[in-house]
Amino acid sequence: MNIQVKQVNRFFLLATAPFFGLLLTLWISSHSLDWNTGGTLLESQEDTAIVEKTRSIAAGLSQAEDTAQYTVSTIKKTANLYTQTTKAMNDIVKTTKQQAARPETIYNKRIVSRLGVPFQTAQSDRIRLELYKLNSGTYRGYAMKVKLKDSAAMKMVLGNDSLGGAETTLHAVNRYGAIAGINAGGFADAGGRRYPLSTTVLNGKYLTGFEPSFKDLAFVGLSSSGKLIGGKFYSQQQLDQLQPLFGATFVPVLLKNGVKQAIPDKWKTSPYRAPRTVIGNFKDDQLLIVVVDGYNESGASGATLEELQNKLINLGVKDAYNLDGGGSSSLIFAGKVINNPSDKALRPVPTHFLFFK
Repeated sequence: MNIQVKQVNRFFLLATAPFFGLLLTLWISSHSLDWNTGGTLLESQEDTAIVEKTRSIAAGLSQAEDTAQYTVSTIKKTANLYTQTTKAMNDIVKTTKQQAARPETIYNKRIVSRLGVPFQTAQSDRIRLELYKLNSGTYRGYAMKVKLKDSAAMKMVLGNDSLGGAETTLHAVNRYGAIAGINAGGFADAGGRRYPLSTTVLNGKYLTGFEPSFKDLAFVGLSSSGKLIGGKFYSQQQLDQLQPLFGATFVPVLLKNGVKQAIPDKWKTSPYRAPRTVIGNFKDDQLLIVVVDGYNESGASGATLEELQNKLINLGVKDAYNLDGGGSSSLIFAGKVINNPSDKALRPVPTHFLFFK
């Protein structure tokens, strides 16, 4: 039987085709089933992950809320503690200030108890002035206690603001709008002009240069820190160390650190009694101005320098300096002449100490 190879192959293919078709169908079905199962698992895993992330975020938000509430609570507690602490500190500061002020208040009461009752006062946040009457039996006058809260509340001015010029203290007070004023240093007349005596400082500058102390002359004024300074100075360096802001010269020094200073013989008798102007300070740096009345400069009325020394010691004054007296003595308060000028009218002088509210 002659059967060709091609015929055999064709017969074999036809005979096995159904079998291979069945196998192919089963194989495709099997793989399709696997793919569907894989997709379902993946989706399930993704859902589970989302749920877990949601739970994690929710837990984080819950924790953040708890933290925020705790922080707010802590801030409130801290704020309350701060408020309580601030109040406590303010109370302590207030108490400390009151306790610190007690010695000053007590000391001031001692001063006032010796001066009596002021018949006129003036005060502001810069200054406090109290005016008292003095009557020792042998002389009469006035005392003005000055509390400088601001050093700029006291100034020295020249007569008509010119070297060699002169004006009354009342005129100077009115011209500057001051609350009070007194005459300051001595003077010398020359060529129809009236010049300040010896060393004179204005606004921290020497008007005519420094002149070493000679005879019994002494400088008195205020430092840049508002303290009363004075005494004899034999070099400019000595005075510069005290940083003088202003000051004038006269004679003599009455008290130094609560100790009486020797009064020159000439000034004990020439004149014996006279109208006087004195400036001094207490331990707390309050100033005391004393202006004594007298009928004239003949030596029969007014106060002696020894009497003023004793009076100042009894009042508790630490340092004191005699200013120009006689007809120059002037005390102006609230626009009025308080003392009784011995010339029956105020004398024009070249320097004035003024006080400002």
